[in-house]
Amino acid sequence: MHPTVTRHARRIATAATALLALAGTALATAIPANAASYGIIVQPDQGITPIYTLINSATSTLDLTLYELVDTTAEQDLVARENAGVDVRVVLDSRQKSTNQAAYTYLVNNGVGVAWSSSKYYYTHEKSFAIDGTKLVVMSGNLTTQYYSADRNYSVTDTDTADITAFETVFDADYAGTTVTPGDGDHLVWSPTDSQSKLLALISGAKSTLLVENQEMGYATIVNALVAAAARGVSVKVVMTNSGDDYASEFDTLTAGGVSVSTYADTASLYIHAKAIVADYGLSSLKTFVGSQNFSSTSLNSNRELGIILTSTVVANGVEPVIASDYAGGTVWS
Repeated sequence: MHPTVTRHARRIATAATALLALAGTALATAIPANAASYGIIVQPDQGITPIYTLINSATSTLDLTLYELVDTTAEQDLVARENAGVDVRVVLDSRQKSTNQAAYTYLVNNGVGVAWSSSKYYYTHEKSFAIDGTKLVVMSGNLTTQYYSADRNYSVTDTDTADITAFETVFDADYAGTTVTPGDGDHLVWSPTDSQSKLLALISGAKSTLLVENQEMGYATIVNALVAAAARGVSVKVVMTNSGDDYASEFDTLTAGGVSVSTYADTASLYIHAKAIVADYGLSSLKTFVGSQNFSSTSLNSNRELGIILTSTVVANGVEPVIASDYAGGTVWS
């Protein structure tokens, strides 16, 4: 049988199973969104093995979108899942063809469905995947082996049905190269649709504290929002890698506005690649953002990106102490 036909048949079977399960619970009380479970993986501390484990846990479907895939173990795991009967589909960023071509060729030659991302997005910078229609993984890091040992990154696991459905709707369209207006489910943050407004709302809504890690700080709209938060009495701390003083003027603006900035040299053993915010840790207004969005206009308004904002204490307890430690380990900008 042609692999495309087999793949289509598998997905129909999976959808039918899901419909049967839904029918079986139709008379039961609806499970609230807060009954979903959330988890956090911190890198480089926990390594990449937890991500491999998640990939290898797929039994029916695995849908993966990545900016960069340069990891032979992950690629072999995806092929192994396909060979085990899992319907594996992958979207890779088309502007990174020179980086992604080897993985693309290997996956296609071994029966995995792979699509180059649409040119309607400047980059498809998203890093996320869904397993069996039951778990979503939203990452700040790529699957690129050379960065695993040094890069600070976070990955959130999410079993919220509305989030997974929203992700799959967008993935289906991006895989097919068709237009879609993303839905947020209960917690998702999409670029180019609403990430700017949601991140600004998160920053402006903070009552007590903001801890921030990001790879880029070139967008005045975000810089001004952080300064405004500090001006109204919020303790704002930002942790970044200082690569060639690229954001020196932004760091000066932040510090002049009352924001505390801590930086690492680009030669340091830790590289801040994470995109994360923890607001109001320890308060009822707690919110945590993790995603692929950098603080740039391109990332928020032109790229395909995915993040998530949660009130989960499990996620916050995993992210907040790490950012706090990273801040303490850096050099205060002055």
